Amino acid sequence: MSTGFHFEQISTDGAARTGSLSTAHGTVQTPAFMPVGTAGTVKAMLPGSVAETGAEIVLGNTYHLMLRPGAERIAQLGGLHKFMNWPGPILTDSGGYQVMSLAKLRKLTEDGVTFRSHVDGAAYELTPERSVEIQNLLDSTITMVLDECLHFPAEEAEVVHSMRLSLRWAERCRATFEQRPGYGLFGIVQGGVVPDLRAESAGGLVEIGFDGYAVGGLAVGEGQELMFGTLDNTVPHLPETHPRYLMGVGKPDDLVGAVQRGIDMFDCVLPTRSGRNGQAFTRRGPVNIRNARHRDDPRPLDPDCRCPACRDYSRAYLHHLARTGEILGSMLMTWHNLAYYQDLMAAMRAAIAEGRLDAFARDFREEQAQGDLEPV
Repeated sequence: MSTGFHFEQISTDGAARTGSLSTAHGTVQTPAFMPVGTAGTVKAMLPGSVAETGAEIVLGNTYHLMLRPGAERIAQLGGLHKFMNWPGPILTDSGGYQVMSLAKLRKLTEDGVTFRSHVDGAAYELTPERSVEIQNLLDSTITMVLDECLHFPAEEAEVVHSMRLSLRWAERCRATFEQRPGYGLFGIVQGGVVPDLRAESAGGLVEIGFDGYAVGGLAVGEGQELMFGTLDNTVPHLPETHPRYLMGVGKPDDLVGAVQRGIDMFDCVLPTRSGRNGQAFTRRGPVNIRNARHRDDPRPLDPDCRCPACRDYSRAYLHHLARTGEILGSMLMTWHNLAYYQDLMAAMRAAIAEGRLDAFARDFREEQAQGDLEPV
């Protein structure tokens, strides 16, 4: 295991827990939400603004960064932290999901995957060894193993083959990973929505030994009920001494339910992508600021929010920005959504510490069900 990379469980409430993840680039309080900075930037946000929302760690993407500007170039320029001006921890995903969803003419073998870039059609090969090498060049605080990502639904035989291939790839990633103080390597549990396969995958990864464990292959169309059921069948197989990361999730209600099931870390493009498209997440549910009902509304988007969009501007102005396509609209709405997500995580950490997470979750869902404020 990597020295200097340490997870400490602080308090528990049922399966939920708070913790502290110490890394070479700083400490992360968990449960934590990681804003997605796919290509070396959290879209429409300055790094300092991301930090002001309360975020302590961001996510980068191996696939996109290996294509543009290139991992070797980023390494020559001092690594991803310096390149994007984010001194805090960075987790990079392995590129496997993007290869499966974006790349052209891909071919999967035991060795890895060959594909053509969606950008210019250039040919690339991504093996477990190359994925880890790229993430090392980026100076990723947390490296993710390369895995195969299946679409949902898939035949069980295909899920079995994919899960076991991913286990073999994980072992190769473990052998390639360069141990450095404060850096970690996470394994990824696969197995679709089949409990026995999830248990086999988790057991195999724990036997190999990683610094943290992610649950992958969810939020791909299976629905919340199946996702929560899969977490119920997976989390108990993961060690309490290590952080648990649910990849690519999700909506606020998904985060609350997953935290109740013992998940510590999340990432999702939803708050940033939705912000750029005029949708805000609020304590009373989602708001589409582009709707005409907001054009004469002098009230803030969310009166209980501390972000600049809510503190300094009216719904009418945000509506105007969204309808005219002004860049400031994307900036303010993205800032709001990221602040909302970070406030939600902080509130859950406080609720767990005080032993009242179930009551918090009940109140949260009741408030969300109320819907937006009545028009003025």
